[in-house]
Amino acid sequence: MKTAVAVIGAGPAGLTLANLIQQSGIPCVVLEKASRREVETRPRAGVLEHRSVELLARHGLADRLLASADRHGACEFRVNGRAFRVAYSDLYGGRTHYVYPQQEVVTDLIAAFLEGGGDIRFSVSDVSLQGLASVAPRVVWTSADGVREQVSCDFVAGCDGFHGVSRPSIPSGVLQELVHHHGIGWLSILAEAPPSTKAIIYSMHPDGFAGHMLRSPTVSRYYLQVDPSESVENWPDDRVWMELQKRLSLADGSWKLTTGKIIEKRMLDMRSHVVEPMSYGRLYLLGDAAHIITPVGAKGMNLAMNDAALLSVALSDYYQTGDESGLKTYSDDCLRRVWRAQEFSQWMIGMIHAPTNDPFHARLAAARLEHLASSPAYAASFAENYVGP
Repeated sequence: MKTAVAVIGAGPAGLTLANLIQQSGIPCVVLEKASRREVETRPRAGVLEHRSVELLARHGLADRLLASADRHGACEFRVNGRAFRVAYSDLYGGRTHYVYPQQEVVTDLIAAFLEGGGDIRFSVSDVSLQGLASVAPRVVWTSADGVREQVSCDFVAGCDGFHGVSRPSIPSGVLQELVHHHGIGWLSILAEAPPSTKAIIYSMHPDGFAGHMLRSPTVSRYYLQVDPSESVENWPDDRVWMELQKRLSLADGSWKLTTGKIIEKRMLDMRSHVVEPMSYGRLYLLGDAAHIITPVGAKGMNLAMNDAALLSVALSDYYQTGDESGLKTYSDDCLRRVWRAQEFSQWMIGMIHAPTNDPFHARLAAARLEHLASSPAYAASFAENYVGP
């Protein structure tokens, strides 16, 4: 079997790329280790920037999203029980976020790709990338029914996440890996509970940060700052709800948390990781295969889609005119946005996680929050970075 592009991974990066290049007439095969049901029901991110939605809409991939997603143009900060809002949409050209769970994005992109005649192989295993430095790389895998299969291609798109096979297939010494551990832990909670707010809440409390995110009219995402050494087993449901209520409450007692059945609890590895360059030979890395960013600021899925958009244009130019300039600059083009997002995430982490054992940085966090609440210019800068340039 031969194709133009082998796409490894059916997440937002791989499926966005597959749809875009398919629309340009470039054939591809998508390989995914999970089943279709798994990838269409796996809860992950849930916030799309206006830029990502515009990309999907331009290519006819956002009909269900635009019909059902909630649009948000403000977020709320709570500091020791007192709240202030930042209307970032008003501050930055009316741009909004779209709250639409990642699994719904994936579901839409799979349907569109298959309706266009696309080829996705689910439940594959033992994927091997070979000949990446040649003009004809190969991908070998075992199919869901146990048959060893192979495809030769012109390019490989590694969209299989941090733990996938793509990045480790690059020879040692080629990539520079830049890693930062933030020294905090987050307990991530997903619950069948209607939102207790109309805007995302970032709450600073003496016992640590708490976040209330929105996913759907019946499901909410929450975050609790915990010690990085903590385990999920230390957080039974009753303790989770008690701590969320305490950290998110307003001083006047006017706000109450809506509870429900907790359907997921997991500890997040709060670290940042970037590899440079994001390519080797005929292999191009996208999304989490190339860069990990904390959930602070909701940038991960949006960066993955930006990678896919840039690579799709570069591939289209190559196949239509033979122009390789976009492929040669792909890594640098992606990394400019990646590092801007990393800088914003780092800045925001420092603002909402006031360390109790570090008075100096605690004062810096308080100063940033006070500046954000009182300065329109500072708030406008936040809005530009938060909603996406």
